[in-house]
Amino acid sequence: MQNNTFSTLFVGQNLIRLKEVDSTNNFLKDLASNSEPLAEGTVIMAENQYAGRGQVESVWQSQPGKNISTSIYLRPSFLPLNKQFYLTIAVSLAVTDALGAFIPHGIYVKWPNDIYFQNKKLGGILIENTLTGSLIKASIIGIGLNINQEEFSDNIAYKAISVIQILQKSVSIIDILEKLFVYMEKYYLILRSGRYEFLKDLYLERLYLFKQSADYRQGEKVFKGSIMDVAESGHILLEVEGESQSFNFKELEFIHTK
Repeated sequence: MQNNTFSTLFVGQNLIRLKEVDSTNNFLKDLASNSEPLAEGTVIMAENQYAGRGQVESVWQSQPGKNISTSIYLRPSFLPLNKQFYLTIAVSLAVTDALGAFIPHGIYVKWPNDIYFQNKKLGGILIENTLTGSLIKASIIGIGLNINQEEFSDNIAYKAISVIQILQKSVSIIDILEKLFVYMEKYYLILRSGRYEFLKDLYLERLYLFKQSADYRQGEKVFKGSIMDVAESGHILLEVEGESQSFNFKELEFIHTK
């Protein structure tokens, strides 16, 4: 455990730095299960995460020491199960605000929780909740952001980007973390106060391709649709051929244009 000087009440005040780990989310889950009670706002940060995960078990690629690989421990027991997606919204807003302090334009959230700069992926979020009855006992918030990585493997280079590529200069990872922890705390407290519509309105404002026609895939079917809304459950609502259709996280794939 390390004491830090982040200007927050609790997020990042207990920061544990690791040289290398399979997954910061896995490490934090193990820590939480073996160390009761773990302080809310505890953060795990790794220089190298060699088995990081994205949504639907995809692999997160990151060069050691160049990027942000971090997980935050929260206990949102105040959040009803049917409003779990608002935690995703709050975290997405925190990440976009933190990056927006360095990159003034072009930062979006691609549903449900990828972070984009213009048309390329800048990072991602993976939230894993532990439930006790009808309450969320704990949430592990995994955040991966491309910061100072200048090159990506050929299979993702066309759709990935980093802060250093955008700004043409390196940026302090600690400076970005400072902003991330401040905004994470801000939006978490807004969530705790129950201001759901406020959070959702901001999320829609920052949603990638909101109300724009784009190509999507569901199974073998490829079609054009426009995002019209995101339901409380997290389902996305698309207008397809004049009709509203609802999709969950695993049903729909956005087709990236090279």
